Amino acid sequence: MTEFIALDDSTEWQQDFEQRLLASYAAAGLNAAAVERRIERFRERIGGWTIVEITDAGTRVGYVAVVVADDHGTLAGRIGDLRVDEGYGQAVRAWAEAWCAERGACRVDVQLIDFGSELFDDYALQAQNRLRLIDSPPELPDGVTARPMTEAEFPHWLAAEKLSYVGDIVRAGTLSPEEAVRKSDGDFAMLIPEGLATADNAFLVLEAAGERIGTGWLKHGFLPGVTFGYGVHVDEQYRGKGYGRAAMALGERATLAAGDSALMFTVWGGNEVAMNLYTSAGYRVIDDHRSIDLPRQNGADSAA
Repeated sequence: MTEFIALDDSTEWQQDFEQRLLASYAAAGLNAAAVERRIERFRERIGGWTIVEITDAGTRVGYVAVVVADDHGTLAGRIGDLRVDEGYGQAVRAWAEAWCAERGACRVDVQLIDFGSELFDDYALQAQNRLRLIDSPPELPDGVTARPMTEAEFPHWLAAEKLSYVGDIVRAGTLSPEEAVRKSDGDFAMLIPEGLATADNAFLVLEAAGERIGTGWLKHGFLPGVTFGYGVHVDEQYRGKGYGRAAMALGERATLAAGDSALMFTVWGGNEVAMNLYTSAGYRVIDDHRSIDLPRQNGADSAA
């Protein structure tokens, strides 16, 4: 008989979990200091997770970590980890979904790193984090340059960027339009509290032959040695002309100039054009975020 037992002491699980995180992030190309920073962020969340040991006939067959929390006004469940012996995955997933549903969650999220993406193939892809190591400045097409954004350009850029972010969230199916607007306002206020003057952020205008073709927003030192690209956009009338790759190359050059050696982006689910562009440019998936709506018709009877 399979049993699910919430642990009072999850030290053994956490040690194993962190070792798996370390191996997975290192394999994706993150340096040791950046890996440690990512693990530290997980440690901040783990305190709220319920860690459950799974046994069959008294023998441990794995662990699952679950939590339900408010997400911008919506109760959302999360499977933080799922580590089980072969043959138990579907049953444990069903149990975790039912556990979340019983606590009022309307969806379940997962952040897939190393615990079996095939188990969550039917979860909708919300976003992926992609990373590329940069060892030398990439070549640029003739006439393509980047310059700092001006104070006069910033308000229009900010309004457009927030609107684009809302669209990405809604298209990925994570939140409603109203919830997405609240998240966008909150995230931008947190990320760039000083606007254009916010430290370690680069706001760029991309140009080709003297004409504006797009914009870029980079956060240098997001992780040790890693620049994060919050937004690199090519204006609509210039798309399909190879400027997307050029914009990424400009971001990579800015990354090296700032002293970092890797560039990281989040790519939203549903944006297949961007997914294909990042893949072709050599950006590896670090982790991906998936979600499924509740209640689930199957699996509810598996709760224990």
